[in-house]
Amino acid sequence: MKSYKLSLLGILTFFGCITTNAQDTGENTLGAWYIYFGTNTISNTLSIHTELQYNVYEITSNLEQFWAITALNYSVAPDAQVSLGYGYFNGDPTFEDTPLEENTWENRVFEQFTHSARIGKFALQNRYRIEHRFIELPAQSITRQRVRGRLQVNYPLTEKWFLIAFDEIFLDLREPVFNQNRLFGALGRKITPNAAVQVGYMKLHLPGRAYDRLQLVLNINTDLRKKKDVIN
Repeated sequence: MKSYKLSLLGILTFFGCITTNAQDTGENTLGAWYIYFGTNTISNTLSIHTELQYNVYEITSNLEQFWAITALNYSVAPDAQVSLGYGYFNGDPTFEDTPLEENTWENRVFEQFTHSARIGKFALQNRYRIEHRFIELPAQSITRQRVRGRLQVNYPLTEKWFLIAFDEIFLDLREPVFNQNRLFGALGRKITPNAAVQVGYMKLHLPGRAYDRLQLVLNINTDLRKKKDVIN
């Protein structure tokens, strides 16, 4: 009888481990987002935004998402800007790598309004975005509409070093409304007048789960205007 009980306990433990592993979402693993942002000024009112992101569940491996985004920005005022953009996304929504699994991919069109302000040394930016998402899942195609709102704060420590933080909430235009929330903070350093790097941490909250992400960000801004067209 004792041997039977031990065998039964062993079987239950074995299947318990399988169940736990099968439900592993990667929440206890530190992942990373490697990001490039670019702003390419082409006139006094127009600029082109470029963005690449390579996101992984485990710092250097296990693809989470790849993003490629571009947008045309138009300055409606010195402190306000409207944008029209497009994004391509490819990723694996599950932490585990399984044989022959298919990634999801998405084409996205968005409209955006950005407003900037300054309070003392603090540079504030509010960004509002409406996204039209065309998502291809392994078994079906779906369309979703989503709104996003972000408040970002930048504070200079020296001429080269700065702190940056933001909180951004994502809301679906259908039930359930809450999509996700991103809370981010980083230390940044200007490399040149037109380039900077940031090293930071993001807490990503999704319905029913949360993730910790290291972020390494490269910002490069280029000015393609002719010198005579630049407003001093």
